[in-house]
Amino acid sequence: MGYLFDVGSYYIRVWDILDVLIVAYIIYRSLLLMRGTLAFQILLGLSLLFIVFKGAEVYQLATLHQLLRQFWQSWVILIIVLFQPEVRRVLAQFGRQWSWRSGTKTETHPVINAVVNAAETMASQRTGALIVWERKTGLANFKEMGIPLDATVSSDLILSIFQSKSPLHDGAVIISDNRIASAGCFLPLTRNPLLARSMGTRHRAAIGLTEDTDAAVIVVSEERGTISLAIDGNIEKITDAKSLKNRLISLIAKSGKNPEKDVL
Repeated sequence: MGYLFDVGSYYIRVWDILDVLIVAYIIYRSLLLMRGTLAFQILLGLSLLFIVFKGAEVYQLATLHQLLRQFWQSWVILIIVLFQPEVRRVLAQFGRQWSWRSGTKTETHPVINAVVNAAETMASQRTGALIVWERKTGLANFKEMGIPLDATVSSDLILSIFQSKSPLHDGAVIISDNRIASAGCFLPLTRNPLLARSMGTRHRAAIGLTEDTDAAVIVVSEERGTISLAIDGNIEKITDAKSLKNRLISLIAKSGKNPEKDVL
């Protein structure tokens, strides 16, 4: 009962196919998360060691086989130690699919306008900035590292925070539920070894946060006077204020917010 195919003396059930598809999806998503990271290179190294292990077994190289067998017996601990950031990221992404954040009574559209205007002004003045927009994944631990504000989002406030003489200008501003939750927050730097050396600390911090969370991070470059948007561990170049605004609206809408219709 429940058999889909009869292959000789073996029976393949619908649940067997579903089982294979689930495992394949988990492996596929894990490889996507590790692509371009140090963990991917470690995975290649482990694969090579496993090939050597099987070769030692086939050709009866007793000493080498025994050594590698002891190594692979602790593979669970090995994975946790070597791939701790990636394991955490995978679990966070699975949890994110089931997370739910309540909406806010504050309209999102004016908040996006204020952030875009501030970013455009800072870019023209070559003032560096990091503006984090919290989505589904909570950023409480990063908020606690900064100075709590719980303030209304406005262009003037953002500009004053990132002025060079401000004590908070080196950190990031975190926007949560359409309010500035904290300022002067420190973000984790990415460990991706494939990034260009010319990429500055702000861009690396933005990528680092978005590798572990679904936050959207606006980066204003002090050296180039350009605006970028980090999302899902990638950096997008923003050409003008309108494209930034439309991009933010689409991202915030995906996170369960309900911004007003763009009237510009």
